[in-house]
Amino acid sequence: MSALAGVDIALWDLLSRRLSLPLHVLLGGAVRHKIKVYSWIGGDRPRDVEAAAKERYAQGFRAVKMNATEDVDWLDSPKALETSVERCRIVKALGMDVGLDFHGRLHKPMAKQLAKALEPHRPLFIEEPLLSEHYEGIKQLSGLTTIPIALGERLYSRWDVKRFLHDTSIDVLQPDISHCGGISEIRRIASMAEAYDVALAPHCPLGPIALAACMQIAMCTPNFTIQEMGLTIHYNTEGGGEYDIKNYIVDKGTWDVTDGYVQGLKGVGLGIEIDEEEVRRVAKTANAWPPKGFVGPDGSIREW
Repeated sequence: MSALAGVDIALWDLLSRRLSLPLHVLLGGAVRHKIKVYSWIGGDRPRDVEAAAKERYAQGFRAVKMNATEDVDWLDSPKALETSVERCRIVKALGMDVGLDFHGRLHKPMAKQLAKALEPHRPLFIEEPLLSEHYEGIKQLSGLTTIPIALGERLYSRWDVKRFLHDTSIDVLQPDISHCGGISEIRRIASMAEAYDVALAPHCPLGPIALAACMQIAMCTPNFTIQEMGLTIHYNTEGGGEYDIKNYIVDKGTWDVTDGYVQGLKGVGLGIEIDEEEVRRVAKTANAWPPKGFVGPDGSIREW
């Protein structure tokens, strides 16, 4: 589906450029003129969230997301969750909304406890409170918390999504346009979600082409709510990296954020122009992204 997604996005871009139209016009036209966004703070082992949140605020963001925890055992000490609640409290105190990404790292005994502990602090959402394979556990958890539940990056078609919509166990759907078949499939997924009163917030800690494709969907989708951006995400800056999503586009102002929003893309096709010379130059020395993981103190492998 990832390979199909790349082809699908390219074909939509080519068609709309041929017609000299923004891509979202071909999908029904704009329903908004600007797009609400959030960015990341904290890293894989969340830390320094206050300073990072202040930096994002200065960049124009009014909402951020961070990993809720480090690696956690199947049944761990409740103390392992205390710092998660404190980080949420710190960011909220700055006047920002914050989503907490459980990232499937927690198992049901700990996820239930953390959701309850976070509830008084009213996070924007909790993401992947359990792995998507545990649909019955997610259904149970949805009945125990008032916090909106989000997931979807590990669902790759409307058929994967169908069960969660039918179970009414999620509030925000987060398909990844680069892995769910591209613009054609995410458009169908969004329409299905709208019929179940579920919001769309595409997963996209990725590069400028995937983000631009998501932005085109945001422009024409009534139940779209907020877009993840990989701007200065820790994956881009670890090891002193100098590259970010702005490096590969001609107009560096495309992703400027003002009061939590990016202006809707108005150019033809995906609405961006790629600096192909820069891409070719960087490709000569770029290293492959290494798979990551966590190992517990007993040597067991934990969910990353």
